[in-house]
Amino acid sequence: MTLAFVSATGPDLLRLVALPVFAWVAIRDIETRRVSSGVWIPLALLGGALLAWEARIARAAGGYAWSHEFLVPAAISLGLVVPIAYLFWWFGGFGGADAKALLALALLFPTFPAYTVGSVTFPVATTPIGSFSFTILTNAVLVAILIPIALAVRNAAAGRIAPVMFVGWPVAVDRLPERHGRLLETPEGVSRGGLDLDALRMYLRWRGLSLTELRENAGHYRDPATLPEEPNPPTDGAVTAEVRSDGGSETALEGEPTPDVDADSEDGDYDHDYDDPWGADAFLEDIEGTAYGTTPAELREGLAVVADPETETVWISPGTPFLVPVFLGLVVGLFYGDLLLGTVL
Repeated sequence: MTLAFVSATGPDLLRLVALPVFAWVAIRDIETRRVSSGVWIPLALLGGALLAWEARIARAAGGYAWSHEFLVPAAISLGLVVPIAYLFWWFGGFGGADAKALLALALLFPTFPAYTVGSVTFPVATTPIGSFSFTILTNAVLVAILIPIALAVRNAAAGRIAPVMFVGWPVAVDRLPERHGRLLETPEGVSRGGLDLDALRMYLRWRGLSLTELRENAGHYRDPATLPEEPNPPTDGAVTAEVRSDGGSETALEGEPTPDVDADSEDGDYDHDYDDPWGADAFLEDIEGTAYGTTPAELREGLAVVADPETETVWISPGTPFLVPVFLGLVVGLFYGDLLLGTVL
């Protein structure tokens, strides 16, 4: 079958639909860290239909085309890539969208596609394994490995030398409400286990506060007596979520400071020994589910960092979503082929 100047089988041409879809979900994942599950259902259904179509073509050809060019790659795609995606999701290595993306790719690309443009056929580097979804996965892993190197080079060029320069970069504290990722700082210094920024947004929305308000009255809000009587919905922490902020925090600021809080204290009364500083325990007990696995201690440490009015910038990890390497792995796979095996075989 020929489409304009591209020659390929019918199933392979229809598989190109995945390219703009994955470009869109990669961009959306960068901007919002949210991808609707409804995206994957049509792709999976299309993949299943194309798998049956290709099986019929290979069965009619018989011989090597059926046994080695279809059955073996399809078995690897469905019997290896699908379990890998599920296990990585189960153990927390992948997000739900990442796992669903790989499941859809396993159905869409069980075998290597072939696109002839003039005298050149893409991908140019195939492998004996023959499973294109496996190639996309290995390409994605290699691309993901290069991201920390790129971050380190970027930080080194800007003179930012730190133990976490391979996983993040510094941003202004007032930009945190519109950022995704994780804090790489605690009151004790840089750390890989800082507060998830989605959890920070959930907490602020639950209290009906902005980060600016929290920083301007840090000592006041550290007192759990200032928690709103009727907390607001915390949302899921997404930057684009619709937020209602009519909690009791405004009432708590009226009149005299709460007992044991000195409104003029330069350190915001951070040394006061409250039973539940910042109301971290109360927040996590009140919300349904969890705030991305955040513990009360992690929340308190993160709030102590971002609420300090003297702190202007903090290190964060952008937590590059795996759908970006998956998209890039798909693009590289379609034009070049397998980055890992194609260069050594």
